[in-house]
Amino acid sequence: MYFTALLARTEDGWEASDTELDDVETLSDLTDLAREASPDEDTVLVLIEQEDAWFGVVRVDGEEDPRIYVSDAAAAARSSYGEILLTDELLGRDPGDDVADLDALDLDGTEDGEPDDDADGDDDGDAGESSVPHGPVGDAEVLDDLGVSEKELRAMSGDAVGEIAEALGVSEVLETVR
Repeated sequence: MYFTALLARTEDGWEASDTELDDVETLSDLTDLAREASPDEDTVLVLIEQEDAWFGVVRVDGEEDPRIYVSDAAAAARSSYGEILLTDELLGRDPGDDVADLDALDLDGTEDGEPDDDADGDDDGDAGESSVPHGPVGDAEVLDDLGVSEKELRAMSGDAVGEIAEALGVSEVLETVR
């Protein structure tokens, strides 16, 4: 189950709205949606959480490029919402890289089909997983100036969106859209 919310900082404080991502197919679409929420080009946060699996924060400040943090790239890669956030740039890939070519190499450098003497015998053969790191990716300092340090962000799990809202002092505002 997913929860998505959009938090826009205004002159009067933070405003929250429930965000439907059904029509969002790209990061550009998501960025446009965020910018529409703040006509004055204030800070907008898009928070996405898949229950107990991963969470993502997209921060849009006016016309600047969005800043993105994803708590677990491998888990997010198995999600349609996560795929929106996991751009080539975020994953450190060149846009022209063919993911299939990257997938042909195992993490130890052997090609698929070659024996790699896997010590634990856990070769599940998930295509695409080798090119997407397990663990966090992106800008872990995305919320530093808002009171959530990199260390705190990396330590979040479970109800990360709730923890972020609490740190920002907008728990009650967020609850109106939950």
